[in-house]
Amino acid sequence: MTAPQPVAAPQFPPTLREVMLRGRWIGVLVLCLVVAGVFAWLGQWQLSRAVDTDPLPPGATEQVRPLDEVVQPGQYLPEPLGGQKVTARGTWVPEDFIVISSRFNDGAEGYWVTGQLRVAERTSLAVALGWAPTREKADAVAAALTRQGAVEVSLTGRLIDDEGVELPPGDDVHELTRMSPAALLGRWHDIAQLDVYRPFLASLDAPQGLVDIHSPAPETTSPINWLNIFYAAEWAIFAGFAFYLWYRLARDAWEREVEEFEDARG
Repeated sequence: MTAPQPVAAPQFPPTLREVMLRGRWIGVLVLCLVVAGVFAWLGQWQLSRAVDTDPLPPGATEQVRPLDEVVQPGQYLPEPLGGQKVTARGTWVPEDFIVISSRFNDGAEGYWVTGQLRVAERTSLAVALGWAPTREKADAVAAALTRQGAVEVSLTGRLIDDEGVELPPGDDVHELTRMSPAALLGRWHDIAQLDVYRPFLASLDAPQGLVDIHSPAPETTSPINWLNIFYAAEWAIFAGFAFYLWYRLARDAWEREVEEFEDARG
């Protein structure tokens, strides 16, 4: 019986191309393609959110619109509509004129008088009526408005996002320093099954005894969100890095084989 012939050792080490075409590295390349595809999709999605293709025309927030055309109760105010002028008609809830402190008007610190305006049967809108330089004046106006009773009014003002809740700086835990419909809701009366608008209305015309709230038109923002563009570029870099990682791993494997070949021949 003839003995098997020994397999001749290769005369030359494999080339990098030969290593890359092996099944193992082809499989890794397919995985990198999938990962890069996901990164590319994320970059495209981020880029699509970076440019506002339908921005509001200049001065759109200064055109007075009915409240229910801009936002519905419980909904968040869309960012482009922050500061939008709207009209609202309703009836005051006499017991719910509340004073908020730490409010600035043209740089001067003072107080806001706020109220609950019933714009529908079980729907309310928080309203900042006006500014006062002292707590005494603010309390006096709030008391006078309470005595007037459930007066029906029509208001024009700017819609502004809820400012959130903040702990008062002093010892009075009942003091409010932020204009927050969510916080005011906890102090209003007759709130069972009540729908409330998330933003509040800053009235343009203050009642007697108060100063008009300084509420300038919002600044026009760029239709391009550079932060989103930066994120899209990051996803593109990640996609490129997936291919580089495949190349680097394959090259390292090739270099190890070359070293082993040279060691075996030495």
